[in-house]
Amino acid sequence: MSHVIASAAQRTLFIGLMSGTSLDGVDGVLVDFAHGTQVLAHASSGFDEELRTELLALNTPDGHNELHRALLAANALVRCYARVVRQLLQQSGLPASKIAAIGAHGQTVRHRPQLFDGTGYTLQLNAPALLAELTGITVVADLRSRDVAAGGQGAPLVPAFHQGVFGRTEQTTLVLNIGGIANLSVLGADGSVLGFDSGPGNALMDGWCLEHTRKPYDEGGRWAAYGQLIPELLDSMLAEPFLNLPPPKSTGRDLFHAQWLTQQLQALHNTPAPADVQTTLTEFTAASCADAVKRFGRDGKELLVCGGGALNSYLMQRMAALLPGVHVTTTAARGLPPLEVEAAAFAWLAHQCLQGLPGNLASVTGASGPRILGAIYPA
Repeated sequence: MSHVIASAAQRTLFIGLMSGTSLDGVDGVLVDFAHGTQVLAHASSGFDEELRTELLALNTPDGHNELHRALLAANALVRCYARVVRQLLQQSGLPASKIAAIGAHGQTVRHRPQLFDGTGYTLQLNAPALLAELTGITVVADLRSRDVAAGGQGAPLVPAFHQGVFGRTEQTTLVLNIGGIANLSVLGADGSVLGFDSGPGNALMDGWCLEHTRKPYDEGGRWAAYGQLIPELLDSMLAEPFLNLPPPKSTGRDLFHAQWLTQQLQALHNTPAPADVQTTLTEFTAASCADAVKRFGRDGKELLVCGGGALNSYLMQRMAALLPGVHVTTTAARGLPPLEVEAAAFAWLAHQCLQGLPGNLASVTGASGPRILGAIYPA
């Protein structure tokens, strides 16, 4: 470890940046790990329509100058990251020199950790060298590929962080992150941790909402609450084989994309009203999440929800209705607002990397063992 990195590792202030499969923008937090996990500042920046459209397009192979477009999109993404970093420093009144490192996740455009020939890969667009230049702060990036190289899913990586922040010794705690994809952490009272992607989160709902209302998401689930459930469509979507796979498992837009939904709709006997499709997509997310809790949540009586889905009150109501006996609330009840959790987890992963400590849990990802995650780009 170089002198620069050794010096950074002694500091306790880290920034975490997260842009997820929802493709709505960047969330960033400034965290102090001196005594537990203390979020000092939170900032966000939405993607402009051009960048969002390009990132969405790059999720689907089209063969049209993809490498050039991907690298340009990565540079644009990192400039958005840098804006969030500047906001965090301005809010906190701290200079860049006080920050040990930035944990920068990047934007996932391919995630296929298990292919038929036994190999796999995960790809996040990022330009960490440019981010280090723009901010003057050490950057830790490429946080998933080492776990995949060790035979793991590369996701979810947040359960280890969830255990440290939300785990209790007197009861099993359940943490559900609903971003574009939903993932569940089962934090046992005995210290055991199980985590996996349960299925779609906001990705299908947001895409349908944008297509039919020109709004990026269904605020509060109000449009979904207006429509009527389509049982035939719901049953068809719930028959997706991924949902019944045992953990470890992870997924993304490689599976749950617009074409997947189009195939489901084409099998219907009648053309449904757009609002009814939105209602059914919301129920699909609620039902797949609730099923994961019922199958793997053991004796958990509390479900803490984070991510953008936690702000969808109709979705939260539907999950509560499907999980009688489970108290469904948000992570704010435990002191960490829903939109800060995942970014804080990537700050924690950067902290683990600089300390030379593992960031993955083999019980979650299926990797052959604990691994130090991330590549370091010194300031």
